[in-house]
Amino acid sequence: MSNVLSFNDSNFNEEVLNSDKPVLVDFWAEWCGPCHMIAPTVEEIANEFSGKIKVGKLNVDDSPMVAAQFGIRSIPTLIVFNNGQEVIRLIGVRPKGEIVTHLQNVLKEKRITAQ
Repeated sequence: MSNVLSFNDSNFNEEVLNSDKPVLVDFWAEWCGPCHMIAPTVEEIANEFSGKIKVGKLNVDDSPMVAAQFGIRSIPTLIVFNNGQEVIRLIGVRPKGEIVTHLQNVLKEKRITAQ
């Protein structure tokens, strides 16, 4: 079963900006070849960080309001949100290790500020 959620213009505020956990959003489109290349990595990350970080995809063609709100100009774009704020933006296909390092740092910061 996939741990990757589906975000859209209707549920973005509730699922992402109001989340009590950090959220990784993969902005993508069906016609985007590199988006399909990074999809298995996003799936692996969703499984590995299950319960710690929400992971989801947002199709920019189906949800143009959110894509415009965050100035998405190139896809794939991965954005990590924490406490409703953008904390990391990665544009293009990135190695899994780089993405994981960023997510681990976000979780460390979350633990530090919670103490």
